[in-house]
Amino acid sequence: MKTIQAVSYPVHFQKESYTALSNLIDKNNYSTIFILVDENTLEHCYPKFIPNLKTNKTIELIEIESGEINKNLETCIGVWNAITDLGGDRKSILITLGGGVITDLGGFVASCFKRGIDFVNIPTTLLSMVDASVGGKTGVDLGVLKNQIGLFANPEMVIVDADYLTTVAPREIKSGTAEIIKYGLTYDINLFNQIKNNTDLKISDLIFRSVEIKNEVVLQDPKEKNLRKILNFGHTLGHAIESFYLESEDKENLTHGEAIAIGMVCESYMSYKLLGFSLKKVMEVKDLVLSIYAKTNLLEQDFSAILELLKHDKKNVNGQVNFVLLNDFEDFKLDCKIPLELVTESMEFYNE
Repeated sequence: MKTIQAVSYPVHFQKESYTALSNLIDKNNYSTIFILVDENTLEHCYPKFIPNLKTNKTIELIEIESGEINKNLETCIGVWNAITDLGGDRKSILITLGGGVITDLGGFVASCFKRGIDFVNIPTTLLSMVDASVGGKTGVDLGVLKNQIGLFANPEMVIVDADYLTTVAPREIKSGTAEIIKYGLTYDINLFNQIKNNTDLKISDLIFRSVEIKNEVVLQDPKEKNLRKILNFGHTLGHAIESFYLESEDKENLTHGEAIAIGMVCESYMSYKLLGFSLKKVMEVKDLVLSIYAKTNLLEQDFSAILELLKHDKKNVNGQVNFVLLNDFEDFKLDCKIPLELVTESMEFYNE
């Protein structure tokens, strides 16, 4: 599988990518290699990774607790302190080995430590392979508000090795599938149809095409001024729903993909109401989502709290919530202003 060249770094695939990593380490003569893991990737992924790392450099492991709830500045401070205590300097490199929390937080930590050290992303979940590890976005949450603190910073390389998916629970595979569906609806309907028809589903090919799409978009719009906004389809409302469930003591947390899947159904419905997107196609989206994800009962008494979180979305401008909607499959409209009444109506539609 060929390497994809991003704006300033390569995305390598499968086993041959580790040769490129070893060459990078030799070339740059790093003082120390830090590897960021959580308890799950330490147990299941690190043993798969470490035999592939051919180096005589000092290797230091830094472990954080898994979960979106730990994607915050407090965790960053702990990692910065650990790097400092272990003698990290400007010639150190940080390798992130994990899902989206690890790659987002690790990239942010590396980019801020001593005004920036090199880092490499090795995503181990489907979600992080097709989305979080590519594109230069790093950051952490502020309370339950998603990705409020962060910056654009590119890794030295990304390694996508589908073998790590054998360590991931089926629920996390489904979470990543939501992002692939998003690419299909906004950019390449063939991806959507492959998942819908359950035909020719080769996970490595789906991953490669998803990374290829994201890279094509990011190359044209690295700082999300225009085209890159299409990657937010389903995310505006989806993030608010994800945050609401994260802060609710009496509700089980949703995965990122589960929340985004709800967001895609709701935003497809908004597209129907505002832009004339086909209702038949709205139902195609809804039917596919409900065939993959267990239905979440969005309670009417929770709508106001979800709408309040929506007002804090980082993509808002002058207090106005902005959505990406669909004129049709592969035909989108950016910066759509949606009345809150229609947002509520879309959640009612999801519940039907």
